[in-house]
Amino acid sequence: MTRTDFIIATAVILFVAFCVGWFANWLVHRFSRVSQADVDQLERMSQELHEAEETRDQAITYLQQREAELTNQLAQTEAELSAAMEGLRDARHEAEEMRSYIERMNAG
Repeated sequence: MTRTDFIIATAVILFVAFCVGWFANWLVHRFSRVSQADVDQLERMSQELHEAEETRDQAITYLQQREAELTNQLAQTEAELSAAMEGLRDARHEAEEMRSYIERMNAG
């Protein structure tokens, strides 16, 4: 085998290896390619996820506002209850004083 034959054989072997590599690359890309339908489905899913997150954020905001309103209403109700209990206590005390006054007047 002469030097020229060796160079040609090496070139042919390298060319065949290149062709096999290119063909393998084409096959891998051909079978792993993402179709447009898959891309559209992913887009739709991402849009639905975004809308769901917005809905969740709105629900959280509404619940926080509602909780603040109910807490405020509870505080007001407790204040009114305390005032009513204080008034009832005073009325009972006055009624006892009137009862004892009437008993003293009837006895005296």
